[in-house]
Amino acid sequence: MATYFMFGKYSAAALPEISVERTKKAEDVVKQHGGAIESMHALLGEHDLVLVVDLPGVHQAMQASVALSRLTGISFSTSPAVEVAQFDELMHKS
Repeated sequence: MATYFMFGKYSAAALPEISVERTKKAEDVVKQHGGAIESMHALLGEHDLVLVVDLPGVHQAMQASVALSRLTGISFSTSPAVEVAQFDELMHKS
């Protein structure tokens, strides 16, 4: 499993649909793509949301990102992430 940060930006149409039910459906979408949501946070600033998600790979991350956008009307920017200790080790080897 790989970790991805999914940064979300609400559209005007997505705002009235905020609900516990939609959040549950979003969790189900990630599960359908073989993943799990580790955490979700609402933000102030450039992004409205961030989801920390574990998914099997980049293909599933792309599929989940598009599926969540279709479901919610929220546009997602999805980025792979590695822990700093792992990053340090990778950079030491290069």
